[in-house]
Amino acid sequence: MKRRSVLRGLGGAGAAGLLAACGVKPAYVAEDERAGRDLSARERSVTFANWPLYIDTDDDDPGSRPTLDAFRKRTGIAVRYTEEINDNDEFFGKIGPALMNGQRTDRDLVVVSDWMAARFVRLGWVQAMDRAAQPHVARELDPQLLKPAFDPGRLHSVPWQSGITGIAYNRRRLGRELRSTRQLWDADLRGKVTLLSGLDESISLLMQGDGVDVTRWTADDFHAVCDRIEELVKRRHIRRFTGNDYIKDLSSGDVLACQAYSGDVIQLQADNPDIEFVVPEEGGELWAESLMVPNLARHKANAEKLIDYYYEPEVAAELAAWVNYVCPVPAAQAVLADSGDEELVALAEDPLIFPDADMRGRLAIARDIKASERREFAKRWNGIVGL
Repeated sequence: MKRRSVLRGLGGAGAAGLLAACGVKPAYVAEDERAGRDLSARERSVTFANWPLYIDTDDDDPGSRPTLDAFRKRTGIAVRYTEEINDNDEFFGKIGPALMNGQRTDRDLVVVSDWMAARFVRLGWVQAMDRAAQPHVARELDPQLLKPAFDPGRLHSVPWQSGITGIAYNRRRLGRELRSTRQLWDADLRGKVTLLSGLDESISLLMQGDGVDVTRWTADDFHAVCDRIEELVKRRHIRRFTGNDYIKDLSSGDVLACQAYSGDVIQLQADNPDIEFVVPEEGGELWAESLMVPNLARHKANAEKLIDYYYEPEVAAELAAWVNYVCPVPAAQAVLADSGDEELVALAEDPLIFPDADMRGRLAIARDIKASERREFAKRWNGIVGL
């Protein structure tokens, strides 16, 4: 199941095209128009939309979610949890028309990738949170995730989980180590490499391989990468472009190296220890998928309380132990390390869940693609993906 969007078949228009198809013109909504009547005090509930396989479940009862169950018992707030987000653009198209027309989405909390969160914030479609009601968020949020360009200070968004885009490879089958993005183009990998098909998912790591500072990359940097990738596709060096199905190719041995997400590889390694994940020497992309409260949400205070609950180190540790992505609560590491459980202690020591200083030094959060750039860049990238 996809946790990050793959841009396909959108003709380069992205989510703006989806709204246009619905007859809706994107427009900014002023801050004072975003809040509706909050019924949290009277209605002890919250509706939470998330991606599939992105929360802890009970091994004996897959329908049970222990951390959510514990929240309900503690607070009396019932959580209607839906796994309805399979693609960022698709979800944008689902709730965008209502938000544009000043209507409720019937969702109090949603999780989207930060590049899509940037679009929601830019359009004024999400509410600023009351940080006074979220002491754990204020105290525990990873400083490296605190100031994305689209939402300085994280006033409108809070990371649910974070992750790293890097390189995964099968060391035994390849017979050597990979440490650089540039090594993906080595002759012995011809036809055995895949890249991510999504523009936002793929391009930053490729630019980092060229030594580009992705916090301030330019159109020239983008087109230089595209020129190289286009040539590699024509030479059949790149086997194909993928969504999360790179997992199948890597597991089967059809590919030897690929762009990959850290959390996926941790799970793959449980079955195949020969698969390794590398943050390249030139750097890897640190990203997040973030919680936001849509405009006119009926239970904003309840949603804020649920967000803050997941920033308690003990709760964050329980979630991290299940999803295996980069935990946005560094203090959760000590909880796992002190658990006395061998498997949990190993997770606490895993730099793909709790990056150490060396790895953090190689991670960067890429600047957002501006609205004025997206159509041009998506058209160029999608044209290469479709070759």
